[in-house]
Amino acid sequence: MRGATQAKWTAVAAAVALAATACGGGGGSGGGDGGSVLSSSWGDPQNPLEPANTNEVQGGKVLDMVFRGLKRYDPETGEAKNMLAEKIDSTDSENYTVTVKDGWTFSNGEKVTAASFVDAWNYGASLKNNQRNAYFFGYIDGYDQVHPEDGSAQTADTLSGLKVTGDRTFTVRLNQKFSSFPDTLGYSAFAPLPKAFFDDHAAWLKKPVGNGPYKIDSYTRGSQMSLRTWSDYPGDDKAQNGGVDLKVYTDNNTAYTDLMAGNLDLVDDIPAAQLKNVKKDLGNRYINTPAGIIQTLAFPFYDSGWNQPGSVKVRQGLSMAINREQITDTIFQNTRTPATDWTSPVLGKDGGFKEGLCGKWCEYHPDEAKKLVTEGGGLPGGQVRITYNADTGSHKQWVDAVCNSINNALGNDRACVGNPVGTFADFRNQITDQKMNGPFRAGWQMDYPLIQNFLQPLYYTNASSNDGKWSSSEFDGLVDKANGQTDTAEAVKTFQQAEGVLRDQMGAIPLWYQNGSAGYSQRLSGVKLNPFSVPVYNEIKVS
Repeated sequence: MRGATQAKWTAVAAAVALAATACGGGGGSGGGDGGSVLSSSWGDPQNPLEPANTNEVQGGKVLDMVFRGLKRYDPETGEAKNMLAEKIDSTDSENYTVTVKDGWTFSNGEKVTAASFVDAWNYGASLKNNQRNAYFFGYIDGYDQVHPEDGSAQTADTLSGLKVTGDRTFTVRLNQKFSSFPDTLGYSAFAPLPKAFFDDHAAWLKKPVGNGPYKIDSYTRGSQMSLRTWSDYPGDDKAQNGGVDLKVYTDNNTAYTDLMAGNLDLVDDIPAAQLKNVKKDLGNRYINTPAGIIQTLAFPFYDSGWNQPGSVKVRQGLSMAINREQITDTIFQNTRTPATDWTSPVLGKDGGFKEGLCGKWCEYHPDEAKKLVTEGGGLPGGQVRITYNADTGSHKQWVDAVCNSINNALGNDRACVGNPVGTFADFRNQITDQKMNGPFRAGWQMDYPLIQNFLQPLYYTNASSNDGKWSSSEFDGLVDKANGQTDTAEAVKTFQQAEGVLRDQMGAIPLWYQNGSAGYSQRLSGVKLNPFSVPVYNEIKVS
């Protein structure tokens, strides 16, 4: 999702104090107090928490707690399983009939119906609502009328491919075959919305109402969001705790220090500086597990300096100037794996991961790197400035290491420098406003475990998370072809052909695959990360 990121309410006091108590009790006992609240590190999301307007990790964490959609991705395997969908039927991979389970309500008492989905999807797709995830509705018939991408005026308010046919049934007509369409419906953009969202939108934004196991109690931007268990939640994945206080940290080293001091229960991003110590500090309360996350360097193709005839060689040269093995070993203590393609090993070979697809372009060859950069006309402006957010993720350490590797390869100690931006929200805003003039951090956490999700949202022309605005008609055509193939194996092969186009043009530089890492206090048990590297909050017990 999410390029790795969003209200103004008063904080509640009494319950919050529970989360800050000193560590005590045994982790892993399996028991817990269902009424106790845990505290977890977090970062302010970029935008208000509308499901169709959140395409980053921090906001996504909250949506995954507050909403449930037609599908839910299994927290162990990532498999898309029916949640609110009783069934999703199709005979041609183009026309689908959806039946919604009975007995579901929103936390304000409103019934979840077929219209809850159709109205939400129409809102998310509409150009006038300016939702970041509108693109996810692009395969539904009529999208070109509600969200024209050629600069023309919007000519419809609703998608012609959506039709409510009963209280619990609706139909979806796509504009081309898309055999994997049902598996995408666990993504938060497809969440249902209550009538309250439309009746008083401003009030809903201040305190979003969903249908998941948690309710938002309060949010003070820059400080904390408090979520509390919804006692009447009808799902079988009820919260095993009383709630979660998401505490905002602008430095994950501070979060780790608070964890060790007993002032925080859960850190889901272990800082690089602590990786040498974390096993000694936490023992079996340290989690390090593969996740569907890849770190890349994106380029601003809207900047003429990076879109010249020789720019491909420059990008290839920069990629070959990065010593991934050394960086993942020394900086990340092998909690990262050098990338050899643009997807993730968690997909597996059958799911689309193809080890070595990047070839020599993702290997460290400093002499050839220098030659290619020279042949490509040199670095635009004479220097590479890698922009990153400085508040989370230990990005300064690895950006400095990448620049050091590039400088050594090119024989110029100022060829590459880091360009920090104070907060993730500001960083994302600069990207959204197309203000980048050099490479920038572009981590991707999968929305759903399909190779399509690692390619189309990031690199398809004008896609929702194509922040660098790279474009290739050949790539687009292959993606379209793959989406229309009903044989999964054939579709995967076609997606890999598209990935080959991305490789040949070096539309982005793959750096490394990321493990999910977390550490937790002795108060907690049942802590795990799902394949998206997000804590499964509802399963955590507090003692």
